Amino acid sequence: MITRLLAVTAMALCAASCASAPGGAAGWRPLFDGRTLEGWTPKIRGFPLGENYRDTFRVQNGAIVVSYDKYDNFGERFGHLFYKTPFKAYRLRLEYRFLNEHPADTPAWAISNSGVMIFSQDPKTMAVGDSFPVSVEAQLLGPAAGQTRFNGNMCSPGTNVVMDGKLVTTHCINSKTSAGPNEVWTTFEIEVSPAGDVTQKINGATTIVYSQVQLDPTGNMANSKPLVEAAGGRLPLDGGYISLQSEGNPIEFKNIEILELR
Repeated sequence: MITRLLAVTAMALCAASCASAPGGAAGWRPLFDGRTLEGWTPKIRGFPLGENYRDTFRVQNGAIVVSYDKYDNFGERFGHLFYKTPFKAYRLRLEYRFLNEHPADTPAWAISNSGVMIFSQDPKTMAVGDSFPVSVEAQLLGPAAGQTRFNGNMCSPGTNVVMDGKLVTTHCINSKTSAGPNEVWTTFEIEVSPAGDVTQKINGATTIVYSQVQLDPTGNMANSKPLVEAAGGRLPLDGGYISLQSEGNPIEFKNIEILELR
């Protein structure tokens, strides 16, 4: 009898907690196994898809590490590590931390600067010399000397978004969340609703909200024109690939999980 009562109580508690998250807690699944880069493919500027130039992306101590310790110099070799499948509606959460040391030629704006690219083009459609995929960058920033920094921002290489009912064509829109220190693990979450509304959070607090992600027909900041032509002039994006950025400052990512929404 006691065993049965305990089982019933556990089921009731589970039902209450599962109802608090779309799809239930059991719906979360890892995108990173903590040991290998299985399921992830690098694309680094100047190199073909799949070539991990000088071991830029690697796994250490249960984290995906972006490192330049085997580089002679950064040389604007911007890179992205793509997950193997696209997603439409989901919650993505992970932890990250910037490291302090960076190559001497890292551009000032790229110091303590990285991000998670969402709504991205298929990496197979990127040219060898592309710096960034056509996508939306859920931007992560840490401190940098002489700069006022905010975190959980939105940048739009080759895309536009809608905010407060207005089309936004400015490349980057800052949040009002101040950038925290480097060397500290921070939780980042992105939710893309089935309707295409995007909410970004740092340590559980919302930093920025936008919607109606669409291709930029002018090709500003990234070459979206071929994608516009391939889509027959249709601009709205219905999901896309996810990637982690290598933008010139060492960074680590861990506990990468996704919950798909319907």
